Amino acid sequence: MNTKTDRNTNSEQLPMDLNDLISAVQTLPEQYRLDLERPLNRVIDYTRRRRRILNLIQEALSQLRMDMKYLMFDLEATRRERDSFKNSLED
Repeated sequence: MNTKTDRNTNSEQLPMDLNDLISAVQTLPEQYRLDLERPLNRVIDYTRRRRRILNLIQEALSQLRMDMKYLMFDLEATRRERDSFKNSLED
């Protein structure tokens, strides 16, 4: 079976069920295997694309959380500066 399943199976971890399906398709007689290779490769590509998208979303959420922490810190510092300035004007 000379397909994407052979070339890239180890490069990214695929779900166990999908690995089982790949193994099952590889054991089929050639006429059936050839019929299933194309849809199987589409499923593998979809699974990898979905995993990459999920990783990008997780990274973006992590960055957003960090940005929010910096903004909250900045807001608190600005409030302290404002209060300090108000107190110095009142005195």
